[in-house]
Amino acid sequence: MAKNVTDVYEEFGGERLPPGQRETKRFPVLSKSGTPSWDRESWRFDAWGAVENELRFSWEEFRELPSETQIQDFHCVTGWSKFDCEFTGVPFPVLADRAGVDADAVHVMFHAMDDYTTNLPLDECMRDEVLFAYEYDGEPLPPEHGGPLRVVTPHKYAYKGAKWVNGVEFLAEPERGYWELRGYSNTANPWNEERYS
Repeated sequence: MAKNVTDVYEEFGGERLPPGQRETKRFPVLSKSGTPSWDRESWRFDAWGAVENELRFSWEEFRELPSETQIQDFHCVTGWSKFDCEFTGVPFPVLADRAGVDADAVHVMFHAMDDYTTNLPLDECMRDEVLFAYEYDGEPLPPEHGGPLRVVTPHKYAYKGAKWVNGVEFLAEPERGYWELRGYSNTANPWNEERYS
């Protein structure tokens, strides 16, 4: 049974469709470059930094982690939103718990196979709705949408949800990711229209 988290907007005091967004039934594809290829046998996911236990998972090991299916809304910084997306994956707190996050960890950097990075404060990640998603609508996540694994962040614009993610770094000091260094908002709250800094 999928857990419906589409009411996350209530926490931010806004309407379900954030200001400046239009609803679409399609799922447009945007990325900073092309779709990277991957190999199931050599793929690895790493968690490191300000943690007690650095982690490394093969694809099969990652798929064995506790997972859940959620219905989420998806908000792109370019102005479109897609409602009722069904994602299945590993909630961020599950991974953080396995790693044993240090007391001085305050920030997270997501790393992807195409060298993309994006950052969030640790407390913005420690939510069950932040998923490392590997299925969309009950099927393997398509490569163009970030498969085999992407992060979804329904309380943020979607550039905070790295496609093709293969690592997460726990940081004792904030750092900025790829788009954040290029003028995109560091906070990315759709209900405040935090698109650019």
